[in-house]
Amino acid sequence: MSTIRVDAHGPFHHTAALALLAAHAIPGAEEVDGERYRRVLTVGDEQTVVTLDLNRHGITASFDPPGGDSETATALVRAWFDLDTDTTTIDRALAQDPHLAELVRRRPGLRLIGYPDEFEAVAATVIGQQVSLAAARTFSGRLVSAYGQKTGDLRAFPDAHTLAPRDANEIQQHTGLTYARARTLHEVAVRWANGPVLDGLPADEARRVLLSVPGIGPWTADYLLVRAMQHPDTFAPGDLVARRALGLDHKAAAERSTAWAPYRSYALLHLWTDAAYL
Repeated sequence: MSTIRVDAHGPFHHTAALALLAAHAIPGAEEVDGERYRRVLTVGDEQTVVTLDLNRHGITASFDPPGGDSETATALVRAWFDLDTDTTTIDRALAQDPHLAELVRRRPGLRLIGYPDEFEAVAATVIGQQVSLAAARTFSGRLVSAYGQKTGDLRAFPDAHTLAPRDANEIQQHTGLTYARARTLHEVAVRWANGPVLDGLPADEARRVLLSVPGIGPWTADYLLVRAMQHPDTFAPGDLVARRALGLDHKAAAERSTAWAPYRSYALLHLWTDAAYL
C-alpha cells in the first residue's frame, strides 16, 4: 500500500463532497462510509483500489496495491476534487448575491467534484438521463457487474474499449436500460474508445461535440461541462432541481445566472447541494 496527502487550496467542504459521492455511488464499484470513500482507480496504466479520507484541509489517498507514481496519483486526485481552485475568492463573489449568500455561508469551500475518467463521466451521465439517482445507480451497478474488471473486493467502471465491441441489444439485456439509452451508451463507447474526446477543448466546442452524439441533449451537455470538464462558468437552465430552487422557468433561470459569472458552475453546485445532497 502507498499513501499520499493532497491539501486543498483554501477551504474544502468535504462533507458536501462526500454527500455528492454517496448520492451517485455505484453498487459494487464505490463505497462511502463516514468520511471515507473507496473505488477502483486507474493510475497511469495500473489498476488499484483507492481509499480516500476526506477532511476540511484536503484528502489522504491510500492505494492498494500501490498504483503508478506518487506525482501522477497526486495530480489525478487534485484535478478530480478541484483542489487547486481558490474557493475563498469564489465564495466571496457568490456571497454578494442575495439568493446564494446563505448557501455560501452554510457551505464554504464547495468544489466542482469531477470524475477520474472522462468516459466514465459521460457514460454515467447518459445512464442517469431522465431517471432518479436510485435508478441510475441500479443501472450502473448492473453495467459494472457485467463488464467491470474486479480488483480486490470492488469492480471498476468498464472502460470504453470494453464496451465498444458490444452492441446496444447486449448492453440493454445486461443493464435493463431502454434500447434508446443503451444505443446512446454504446455510441459514446465507440466515440471514446481511443481515449478522451473533450480534454483540452473550449467549453463551447465540447458542448458541440456532446450534442453531436445521438441521445445527448442540452441538459446532459451542460451537466457534463460542470461534472466532466469542471468548467467554472456553466449553468444548466434546463435543470429541474436548479429551476425549482430558483422558482424560475428555463429562460428566466438562464438570465438570472448571468449575475454569477464567471462562477456559474459553483452557483449551480450550491443549488444542487442544498436541494439534493446535503
